[in-house]
Amino acid sequence: MTKADIILKVSTKTAVEETIVRVVLESFMTTVKDSLANNENVNLRGFGSFVVKQRKQKTGRNIYEQTNVIIPAQDVPAFKPADSFKDLIRKK
Repeated sequence: MTKADIILKVSTKTAVEETIVRVVLESFMTTVKDSLANNENVNLRGFGSFVVKQRKQKTGRNIYEQTNVIIPAQDVPAFKPADSFKDLIRKK
């Protein structure tokens, strides 16, 4: 399902114009991105949490040059679904 599909479904279910739904969805995504960029988690009860996880530094291998490469620690965005969300998916 694409963003356009989501906009169409929400517009159909709520009888709200697609342009308004698009603006709201874009605003939601921007808010989530900005919050994560500021190291703030976003919790949506019953749906899940958008969080920033820290990956540790690790050693990788460059197979072309046969050398080890240090991959630095970094923060990455992640989504952790709520238990009710996981249960819904497991039932199918």
